[in-house]
Amino acid sequence: MKFFVSCAKGLEYLLADELLALGCTRATAARAGANAEGTQADALRAVLWSRLASRVLWPIAEYDCVDEHALYAGARAVDWDAHLRQGMTLAVDAHVSGDAITHARYAAQRIKDAVVDSVRAAGGERPDVDLDAPDLRLNLVVRKQRAVLSVDLGGGPLHRRGWRQTQGEAPLKETLAAAVLLRGDWPRIHAEGGALLDPMCGSGTLLIEGALMAADVAPGLMREAQALRTPSRWRQFDAVTWRALLDDAEARARAGRAALRACVRGSDLDPHAVRAARENAQHAGVEDAIALDVRDVAALTAQPEPRGLVVCNPPYDARLAADPMLYRTLGDALKRAAPGWKASLLCGDAELARATGLRAAKKYQVFNGAIECALIVCDPLLLPARERPAEAAPAALSEGATMVANRLRKTLKASRAWREREGVSCWRAYDADIPEYAAAIDVYTGHDGARWLHVQEYAAPAEIPEDVARGRFRDLLAGAREACDVPRERVAVKTRAKGKGGSKYADSGAFKRGETLAVREGGARLIVNLFDYLDTGLFLDHRPMRLRIAAEAKDTRFLNLFAYTGAATVHAAVGGAAQTTSVDLSATYLQWCSDNLRLNGLAGARHRLAQADVLAWLEADRGEYDLIFCDPPTFSNSARADDFDVQRDHVRLLRAAAARLSFGGALYFSNNFRRFRLDEAALADVLEIEDITPSTLPPDFARNPRIHRAWRMRAR
Repeated sequence: MKFFVSCAKGLEYLLADELLALGCTRATAARAGANAEGTQADALRAVLWSRLASRVLWPIAEYDCVDEHALYAGARAVDWDAHLRQGMTLAVDAHVSGDAITHARYAAQRIKDAVVDSVRAAGGERPDVDLDAPDLRLNLVVRKQRAVLSVDLGGGPLHRRGWRQTQGEAPLKETLAAAVLLRGDWPRIHAEGGALLDPMCGSGTLLIEGALMAADVAPGLMREAQALRTPSRWRQFDAVTWRALLDDAEARARAGRAALRACVRGSDLDPHAVRAARENAQHAGVEDAIALDVRDVAALTAQPEPRGLVVCNPPYDARLAADPMLYRTLGDALKRAAPGWKASLLCGDAELARATGLRAAKKYQVFNGAIECALIVCDPLLLPARERPAEAAPAALSEGATMVANRLRKTLKASRAWREREGVSCWRAYDADIPEYAAAIDVYTGHDGARWLHVQEYAAPAEIPEDVARGRFRDLLAGAREACDVPRERVAVKTRAKGKGGSKYADSGAFKRGETLAVREGGARLIVNLFDYLDTGLFLDHRPMRLRIAAEAKDTRFLNLFAYTGAATVHAAVGGAAQTTSVDLSATYLQWCSDNLRLNGLAGARHRLAQADVLAWLEADRGEYDLIFCDPPTFSNSARADDFDVQRDHVRLLRAAAARLSFGGALYFSNNFRRFRLDEAALADVLEIEDITPSTLPPDFARNPRIHRAWRMRAR
């Protein structure tokens, strides 16, 4: 009998070898899986013992499927009495491709309808749907106008081993962890007395899979304990064979656990991750074999065994936002602590793999979910100097990356005269200039002249496949680094999505660097943080407004409302303001503002910082100010203040500000809410209003004239 075993992309050949070893008479790699031949016993053995399989699918019907009617009719024709008992529950998973049927959920619904209608027509009781723990889980694949309907013998995803109690932010699937271990030849290394090490272990997936593998514990044992020992209640399920397979696996597990030696070690900088790994290991029954501690990878000590395997999945995310210096630190630590060992490392991509500085004997392309990764195998970690290869030439840019690079070179050349004339060190170099490569790229230049890139990816339309969007973004990054001559470690990557109130000063990822950069703008020096937050601390589109404030600030009393990181305050102070007051609800913003003032030698009583709700503070204040800057967010909510909506509340805000404005003083008001409408009629009795938006838009934002609007107001 032919059946199909699915797996993560990149594991197909490894899975085919495993299935042959498990007794299948034939197994060949296919797209995201392997086509196998054998008995139902062979398929059930794969359910219980495969460390790589995602699902084991036993086909019960295959038919032409040119449209939804054919889809329904083919399923309706199946003799469901041969598969379902009275009172059994049902679930359908669907995967479709092609133009005829495009919605997987709809396809699953039609299959369910066909089953229900067939059972009812035969006089049976309508089967209920149970998406979580059905008695029978069906799997539908529609491809090239052919439908294959199968029983999911495992009853669900096989990577769920049953031992995981706690997980980190981006847990590695157990099946992919097993592939990392098998590519590293861990079973042989363990048999020869070697040890296993993961110096960035997270919640312990690689270590626990390695210990269970060494103990000869079937990956399905704990999973089936949770599933009442029967993965499927399909009427044709061979329960006798399944019971025999379980008995044999349990006997092997008892013997393996008894003989398992303490040969697995792991560490992580995060104590919460280590605690999670310890809890998971305890639940898996291998806690005595695994030694865990809290340690920075840079502090890794020499390993006592002359031979072993290092496994690791260093941090990266869906946009490959990772720190190459961390990968370099990992490589240096491994060469120092385990020079004679083998390593199997799952890296974000080939470039991050090269950042380790390790020479890979073998490289594999695998997928961690939707993320294309590079799995490198190094043996041994430290090669003699004469064997080290020469530095590889940089890979040629793809066609898309070349387009982006050429566009950036053209923009940089065209803007050079303006930037040099105006002394601009931080500017926008690209803003979705090529629509398919949708991102904003800002260049920041440090005091040492080194360039840094801040890349904000715009969310792709829903109809663009994830792998296409990811490939385009990778091309954009490669083209930007090439055109601007910036190494990867000086590129900050963000994803900016639309939301109520727009983007806020918030954590943009899990990998904080705590690294700041001092940049110059006009006569001010300002601190930016490119990596740790969604925004950098400096809104580049407001550069002309800040320079205008600096030019008008001499001897004035300056008030900065919604002060953010205080860049406008610094400009006013550098411009000679007699005193400044900066108001914001965020203590983080105000500390940043204080640091900016101190960087410019401006700390002191003349520069007041007020942590408060701006509207409440403004209505309670009795001071008088000659120059006021107000750039509120579109929307804000906080447990410490009333909600703020710029469209709803701007009249109240501006009337309160007008009451604090001195005779002849100026109030500058701006915001970036694109649908904002200033209610001039409601303000006409207190303010003279002039729209100055065109004069506040810098040349590098000319392609995006709606980035903000600005007004100059004077008290009547």
